[in-house]
Amino acid sequence: MSDDAPRAHVGVFGGSGFYSFLDTVETVLVDTPYGPPASPVTIGEVEGVRVAFVARHGTGHQHAPSEIPYRANVWAMRALGVRALLSPCASGSLQADVHPGDFVVVDQLVDRTWGRADTFTGGGQPIFHVPFADPFDERLRAELVRAGRQLGVTVHDGGTIVVIQGPRFSTRAESRWFRSMGWTVVNMTAYPEAVLAAEAGIPYASIALVTDYDAGLDGVEPVTQEQVFGFFQQNLSRVRDVLVQAIPRVADAVA
Repeated sequence: MSDDAPRAHVGVFGGSGFYSFLDTVETVLVDTPYGPPASPVTIGEVEGVRVAFVARHGTGHQHAPSEIPYRANVWAMRALGVRALLSPCASGSLQADVHPGDFVVVDQLVDRTWGRADTFTGGGQPIFHVPFADPFDERLRAELVRAGRQLGVTVHDGGTIVVIQGPRFSTRAESRWFRSMGWTVVNMTAYPEAVLAAEAGIPYASIALVTDYDAGLDGVEPVTQEQVFGFFQQNLSRVRDVLVQAIPRVADAVA
């Protein structure tokens, strides 16, 4: 990209049903060593903070969770100078006290995926063993929690997100196992997004909108794609509001 290309301070990855963010934007084409990002990058402003947005599944939801160009997405954000990444996502609840409509600002991650390109190192490049004990940045997490609570939404501060391969949902046995481990929500995209952000040196935080009770809670019908997409669409304005509330303070936190 050229030296005079637009740059951004905060990046946002949109999940299922979240294909655009701000109303007034400019589109930026970013070349990466890993091909194009999942969607064209759009850049707009929130209270003077320049924000870059990528729809991680593509604007037509054409990328399955295991096929998302995660490396291209994160590389594009770094190329634009992004200093903080926010990752809203749809998730299923694994615990009876975490309800559809709640937000969870997760603080831990369990990876149950396979075969995904999850590093910028290797392939003739120096190997870097990135620290990953705490996958989510505490400063960004605090601002997301604060923003949600100021807007009156139910926000759980902390929780473990278990990332499954997809695109299928969990079996009842898998869901019961995840629940028994004490994990909070299940999702298909937080990994390798989080570790790639760590390798890129970009603080990263995820806010999960709970759309369903997964498959393992007693008496609950198994989740369907229509349920997840429909619920997320109904609550998309709440997701946007939390992000808009948090972004100026997130930018200050990483300035």
